[in-house]
Amino acid sequence: MTKGTRSVSEATLGAWLLKTSPAASPVAELVRTGFAAVTHRCVRPTYRAALVRPGQRVLLWVSGQDREFPAGLYAAGVTTGPVETGEGGPVMPVRLQPIDPVVTREQILAGLGHPDLEVIRTPAGSNPSYVDKEQYAALRSAFPQVSPH
Repeated sequence: MTKGTRSVSEATLGAWLLKTSPAASPVAELVRTGFAAVTHRCVRPTYRAALVRPGQRVLLWVSGQDREFPAGLYAAGVTTGPVETGEGGPVMPVRLQPIDPVVTREQILAGLGHPDLEVIRTPAGSNPSYVDKEQYAALRSAFPQVSPH
């Protein structure tokens, strides 16, 4: 990608990928409750926030090296509106359901080879991250549980 080129557009978006970690969120509680209480996730104020529309696919990635919650995809769903201004900054409204079973980073690497997923290529990158249409199709093919119900 050349300088000034945007990595995602409405035409190339397969799904938004939101990140959290056991150090930053009560992942055990979110998993236990099936992500029912998650209605918004904080995002960075970048051009990506302006691309969010209702009904777009969303994946929730748990990052870090926690033994109980290894890095990977834990929930899938949809956006329920455009990015809003929250108390701490911009938030993306979402509705999520658990991915069962969870798809770990290692499973993704083993099942897809070495995908060019932004979250793997640049783990400390922007929130939201994204997967493009081809990457999302490959994830769904290898791991059908990634599709929201």
